[in-house]
Amino acid sequence: MSETTPATATEQQRPAFWGRGAYELFIESEGIPIHTGVDVPDLRAAEVAAWARLDAKGAYIRLYGAEDTDNAYLLELGPGRSSAPEKHLFEEYFFVLTGRGTCEVWNDGEAPRSFEWQEGSLFSVPLNTLHRLHNGSGSLGARLLAVTTMPIMMNLLHSTEFLFGCPYVFRDRYDGRTEYFDGSGTLYTGRVWETNFVADIRRFQLRDWKERGAGGKNIRFEFANNTMVSHVSEFPVGTYKKGHRHGPGYHVVLLSGEGYSYMWPGDADAPADTWTEVKWRTGTLFVPPGRWWHQHFNTGAEPARYLAIRWGGNKWKLAEYLDNQGVDKDVNEGGNQIEYEDQDPLIHRTYVERCAARGVRVKMDEFNVRV
Repeated sequence: MSETTPATATEQQRPAFWGRGAYELFIESEGIPIHTGVDVPDLRAAEVAAWARLDAKGAYIRLYGAEDTDNAYLLELGPGRSSAPEKHLFEEYFFVLTGRGTCEVWNDGEAPRSFEWQEGSLFSVPLNTLHRLHNGSGSLGARLLAVTTMPIMMNLLHSTEFLFGCPYVFRDRYDGRTEYFDGSGTLYTGRVWETNFVADIRRFQLRDWKERGAGGKNIRFEFANNTMVSHVSEFPVGTYKKGHRHGPGYHVVLLSGEGYSYMWPGDADAPADTWTEVKWRTGTLFVPPGRWWHQHFNTGAEPARYLAIRWGGNKWKLAEYLDNQGVDKDVNEGGNQIEYEDQDPLIHRTYVERCAARGVRVKMDEFNVRV
């Protein structure tokens, strides 16, 4: 038996794709804009371009904080237009930024089911189902944001043919029920609403979450038996939330309000020169990097409400560092939250100054906040 050793083998130049992920290579091949960095200032105005695969316009969003665990993209449909049908082996949430229309969903060999969506709607297309989006207006465009688990699935499989062409039907994800997308659901302990469709998350009733501070409210969503989850949080005028941290991939979309967020790596008491600031308003998207501390501040004249979509579920657990365990528990007690009295004093001083400049009264004392 012969043996070839490195000493006798002919050395060859590595192919150009080595050292790059299949996901990165795929999105570059699509020929549409790719938004990077820490945020997208306004999803409604972000650049899109013709997208041949979906017969629409679109753009990928690959922000730093997603760390290629999940991603986002924009899909824009012209008046009366429909997207090309597709299916895929990654999970997908849709949030409607503008417009109204319908979505068809079906398994191979079965009749499509259709439901209506509008601005503010949130829904998830079940895993590996065929689906197609239709713009219901003959005069106005429609734009949707999608958040998906494409990066990790594509990088693991590195086979687009299989990812977009697998014939398997996941009956535990979608069984064709007529009422699947009717908006009904079940409320579980811990502020969890399990459903498959919310008509308008901007008006969805939230529940008190006193542990997160200053009158904050929250609801957590479970959609389509996914490992991806989402939540909506809101905090009042003249207040800010406690600093906290969690895993990567939380795509935070501002639904209302105006303000800013700080994000920083390392220790909870890291100096101010390590903080990254994101200024936000309705339509802004940002993704805090994994295990970075971050804190949200409302300096506007209305309550600040945001949607966060992420991978790493509550119902179907993936890994400890991916979930949100301890985001409402003091870091001094083993959690991942900074209590107000332990935060850098500069945080409160800066907030008071910025509110004063805008004529907004700080109301932290109304919630017995000690800073």
